[in-house]
Amino acid sequence: MASSIWSWLALAFAALLLPAGGAVLWLLRQRSGLRRQVASLAQDVEGLNDRLWTLADSEERYRSLIEAQGDLIVRRDGVRIVYANRAYAALFGAGEQDLVGSEMLLPQLASRPLVLLEGGARSFDECLATYEGERWISWVETAVPGPDGRTLIQRVGRDISARIAGEDALVEARAKAEAANEAKSRFLATVSHEFRTPLNGILGMADLLTDTGPDAEQATYVAALRTSGEALLALVDDILDFAKVEAGKLELVAEPFDMVLLVETVAELMAPRAQAKGIELAAHIAPDLPARFVGDRDRLRQILLNLVGNAVKFTEAGGVGLSLTRAGDRLEITVADTGPGIPADRLETIFGEFEQLDHGAAVGQAGTGLGLAIVRRLARLMGGEVHAESRLGEGATFRVSLPLVAAFDAPEPRIPHWRQHHVLLVSPAPFAARFLAETIRTTGATVSIAGTVEAARAKLDAQSSITAVLVDHALGDAPAKELAEAAAAAGIRDCLILLSPQARRQFGSPREAGFSGFLIKPVRTRSLYERLGNELQPGRSAAGGPGALAATRVRQPGTGLTVLVAEDNEINALLATRTLERFGCTAIWARDGREALRRVEASFAGAAPPLALALLDVRMPVMTGLDCARAIRSLEKRLGRAATLPLVAVTANVSAADRAAAFAAGMDDCLAKPLEREALLRWLERLSRGSAGSLTA
Repeated sequence: MASSIWSWLALAFAALLLPAGGAVLWLLRQRSGLRRQVASLAQDVEGLNDRLWTLADSEERYRSLIEAQGDLIVRRDGVRIVYANRAYAALFGAGEQDLVGSEMLLPQLASRPLVLLEGGARSFDECLATYEGERWISWVETAVPGPDGRTLIQRVGRDISARIAGEDALVEARAKAEAANEAKSRFLATVSHEFRTPLNGILGMADLLTDTGPDAEQATYVAALRTSGEALLALVDDILDFAKVEAGKLELVAEPFDMVLLVETVAELMAPRAQAKGIELAAHIAPDLPARFVGDRDRLRQILLNLVGNAVKFTEAGGVGLSLTRAGDRLEITVADTGPGIPADRLETIFGEFEQLDHGAAVGQAGTGLGLAIVRRLARLMGGEVHAESRLGEGATFRVSLPLVAAFDAPEPRIPHWRQHHVLLVSPAPFAARFLAETIRTTGATVSIAGTVEAARAKLDAQSSITAVLVDHALGDAPAKELAEAAAAAGIRDCLILLSPQARRQFGSPREAGFSGFLIKPVRTRSLYERLGNELQPGRSAAGGPGALAATRVRQPGTGLTVLVAEDNEINALLATRTLERFGCTAIWARDGREALRRVEASFAGAAPPLALALLDVRMPVMTGLDCARAIRSLEKRLGRAATLPLVAVTANVSAADRAAAFAAGMDDCLAKPLEREALLRWLERLSRGSAGSLTA
């Protein structure tokens, strides 16, 4: 601007040399141009000022935004700081200008692995000793252009101390939870053992009392004792199983099993409880269902027992029906009853833990309220679901849907062909009659159902095509015999009576009552086909056959065998030794594992009779059963014995881990408390045949 003024002055001096009029005119023109230049300059200055204000405002907003984000920003030229924002400077307890030009660094206390990002950036976390204490910072480091073409290293960081503290707290909480879970598992193992040990004595002594031939009154008391013990055992199992499911300790197995046998066994097991209440229990398996499936048989058995047991408990009249069908690619289990029903608002809550219904007459039925909760958890663990349907006063129906697959070796069902026959089924039972009718119809036979004696007589009089009659003893003793006479009068010689086990003992001879044979309720499909098939085929006798009750006597497969019983509980030891003696064995009792080992050593040395079997309680003082088994196996190796002594672990803990530990210690088998007589008998029978190999239950 100064040069423009000097130029104008030079021109003005030259103009003075001109004539007066020309000079004035020239000066006027120059003044006008100069004004325009000044105005333009003023406008430019104003524009520059506006830009300066805009830039300043933008910079302030950018700075405010950065500071508001709380990010830490620092730029270094090598090690020298060329820029630091307020948040970064606060780590040092200083201002931004105090850091610029310095080479200040914070001490590093810990760090995490560096991660390479796209574009050459790097990310890493480090713990720094700052002005305010230890802080974890997560950095992203990049290269940015600086003045004069230099490359600066920029770090943008964020304080993650709270996140790290949360992660540490989570790790600590997880560790505590795992420790608590482990403590719960140990508690469950201890409680299981402590409960089952006295129960073993109660149930075992009840068996021994039964074998002594008590009179009718005493037998009733013993049966009540055993029933109470079994109820208590079921209660304990419910509590322990629920705790295992809740803790995630319950593991499923996938093995082939016989579905028909499982269902019929459950029905037979629960039938006495139902019959004692005057109600019927019936089971039916759809004819198109494979006989064998792959899955966890024991857990499915638990589902069936819980559902059927629950239905029997709350049903006072009528009956309970258990049926299995195929629904697409899933197995559907249905348990229906004629009980009081369930309110609509409770159909979901009954599957909760410790939920129980108050059904008036059923009040006082003991239970934990865990049965249905266990059913739902087991069903979901298997990939299935369970739900309930009910109306008050009309009973309840529980349906379980499971994705079970048929076993490859599942045989085709063997169904007879009875197309020429017409069977009259007389039964007042709500489920048994329908299930039996469906089973018979699969053979091609015609089935007529009558619920009363009068209805049955009417059908016998009206239908001459009837070739066989099935009469349910639930009609009454005299009415059943009356129908047998009516069938004989109609020329029908094939007439079977359906009896409960208790009624069979009291009924007398079916043939003397006019029947050609009998079937025990709940009726097995195979028994029905075999017994009714015998009657429908001329010339074949129906005497004997499945379901007949024979006088029982104690088998003695252990005659001549010496068995060592290592057990610290005197009652359980007495039970085991007396049971073995009734099986014909010579039983030797050892109070702990150390004494058991000494007796085995004496037997090996010939100073005592040779042992055929050793039953070792897993939990014993001085030396546990597992340690004793290891010592015996080690002794056998040192002595070079060709044949090993069969060792059977006896334990109240029957989980897969417990069994694995027993086998790892050298055991040949692992039996659960209460000790099952049949399992012990299988061992004795095997040993009596001279085969002492491993037997896995």
